[in-house]
Amino acid sequence: MSSYIGWLRDRIGPDPIQLNFAAVCIRDGNRVLLQRRGDNDAWGFPGGSIELWESAEEAAIREAAEETGLAIKVDGLLGVYSKYQHVYPSGDIAQPITIFFCGVPIGGQLRGDGVETLDLRYFTLDEMPPLFNQQHRDALNDLAAGRRGVYR
Repeated sequence: MSSYIGWLRDRIGPDPIQLNFAAVCIRDGNRVLLQRRGDNDAWGFPGGSIELWESAEEAAIREAAEETGLAIKVDGLLGVYSKYQHVYPSGDIAQPITIFFCGVPIGGQLRGDGVETLDLRYFTLDEMPPLFNQQHRDALNDLAAGRRGVYR
């Protein structure tokens, strides 16, 4: 949990809040990189919370590096996904507002940390595993359909 979210949760507890995230659909040819997450042992796109004073693009690039070991270049906006609810394993409730970018690797070496990232794997669009929440499933559907600039 980021320091800002921890600070906020210390004051509010598990009650519903809005949280801002950035995620990135990293493509390598016809394959898309997914992360098996440490918090729920399920697959999703790399991403995380936008820290105070950080842009969404900066957060997506930082989170990709932290969670995958890859340096990426953002090459477009997939969409903004905002009408969702998520209940975390801790019982915290949030309306996650996630800005999904498209990106490509430009350096680094693929690696997970074994804590936040249990596994990393490229999948073709026709062999995707189930994703951990509806927000990520909707982003995947939009990516597969070739849509950009989506807002939900």
